[in-house]
Amino acid sequence: MKVAVYGQNYAKESTKKAVEKLLDFLLGKQSNVFIENEFLKTQTSAVQSSSAIGKFTELDKSFDLLISVGGDGTILRAITFVRDLGIPIVGINTGRLGFLATIQTDEIEISLSEIFKGDYKISERTLLSVTTTPANNNIGDTNFALNEIALSRKNTTSMITVNTHLNDEYLTSYWADGLILSTPTGSTGYSLSCGGPVIAPDANNFALTPIAPHNLSARPLIIPDSTTVTFRVDGREDQFLMSLDSRIVTLPNSTLVTVKKADFVIKMVERLDETFLDTLRRKLLWGEDRRN
Repeated sequence: MKVAVYGQNYAKESTKKAVEKLLDFLLGKQSNVFIENEFLKTQTSAVQSSSAIGKFTELDKSFDLLISVGGDGTILRAITFVRDLGIPIVGINTGRLGFLATIQTDEIEISLSEIFKGDYKISERTLLSVTTTPANNNIGDTNFALNEIALSRKNTTSMITVNTHLNDEYLTSYWADGLILSTPTGSTGYSLSCGGPVIAPDANNFALTPIAPHNLSARPLIIPDSTTVTFRVDGREDQFLMSLDSRIVTLPNSTLVTVKKADFVIKMVERLDETFLDTLRRKLLWGEDRRN
């Protein structure tokens, strides 16, 4: 099996421990292991000089699996390598919550043993695709997001106005610190912290969630994922910020932002006994009563 390994923050002891266990397992299975070039530079000299381990700066369809070591943020960066190649992603969690990276360090051997036997399921995750008019070179060919597209104010304490259209029909003008367009995957992230709803990963919906709206009647809105959403920002400053997951670009207020469902999906590997509802209960402590 040809396996790509990607990670961040190798200084964390939990990440070092996870990588050590992971490489022991993969090399024990005689896998063809390739570590992302920048991540490889943070490894021990023994790993860097090992003839059994290669490096990659980009991926192709010859890879069977990408293993992300870190938190959900690491997976969000890993998808910029996977893109539309259809390579399944396994998330090993050395971060905090971990809605996407669900395999704990002490579960690496048993979980990967199941995966190598084919005992797993695939959860296909919808992405957002964004274009700007005029075009912006900083977006380039990574103009997609797994969690959300967020528009927000820049260098000011003043609110911005986000004029929003759905399929060319005017919806409203949000007067707020910003606006989030979230996928079901991203509904448990930034959108949730701003009061947005939790959406099941297989639901065919997006969520529009205002960030600290001044017009208090503004509420999160669920829309079909077949909707084309357009935004135009106005405010006291001449520029605003647009984030695609963790990647941020600065755009002039004259920019028209168009967002729609991407024409490819990300494939997340899940254990057979893993369910979204179980993850919600564990990660959000649903049903827990701290008084007892």
